[in-house]
Amino acid sequence: MLSRFYCNEQIAVNQTLELPDNIRHHAVRVLRLKQGDTIILFNGQGGEFLSKIISINKNTSTVKAFQYNEYECESPLTIELAQAICANEKMDWIIQKAVEMGVNRIQPISTTRSVIKLSSERAVKRLQHWQQVAVAACEQCGRNRLPEILPALSLPHWLGKIKKHGLSTHTNLLLLPTAEKKLSELSEQPNNPSYTLLIGPEGGFTPEEERAALHTHFVPIRVGKRILRTESAALATIAALQTLWGDY
Repeated sequence: MLSRFYCNEQIAVNQTLELPDNIRHHAVRVLRLKQGDTIILFNGQGGEFLSKIISINKNTSTVKAFQYNEYECESPLTIELAQAICANEKMDWIIQKAVEMGVNRIQPISTTRSVIKLSSERAVKRLQHWQQVAVAACEQCGRNRLPEILPALSLPHWLGKIKKHGLSTHTNLLLLPTAEKKLSELSEQPNNPSYTLLIGPEGGFTPEEERAALHTHFVPIRVGKRILRTESAALATIAALQTLWGDY
């Protein structure tokens, strides 16, 4: 299997370009690639480029793109995950797996019971880190379009933005262990449906937060009769959505 690298540049067939330092380091130090090896480059805008390594060393590495493939593996669903911020390792794992499972956008949410509280400076650093987690997941799973990782917002701020812009074209789902409706009991879904999935923190949403989400036209649903951890809830629901209406 060819090594894949995200390169945030305009790429064209027969173009020669120098690999960014982070890609060069990974190619040289980790993968032990050599001159003449073929790799795949993608820039997140769709499609990918077969590229040959022209030169590679500790200081510089040059490649030449020689073939463009219009390969895409995007899900027919559009899924936005609004995930309450949780412990660092858990959040990284959620983002990584959500990208692998086809999510298009991830909105980190700060809630009353969120264990992690981010200052403005830490929030910027965490966003950059989460974006790199998403890039690495795309490199691994074969996606050629980068999901959007948005700056963290408080739950009231995020719900306020939804209200301001009117009813979303998405089916808005609020995962609650007390909900009566199962995911499979949703009304018949249109072709290529869009979903916004709201997942709470380790301690769950407060009653006030639940009411605010319901007033913003979120539909409460449950996934089975068991209470799922926050790092399980989103992924179980995404998998169910993909099975019922997606490409599973």
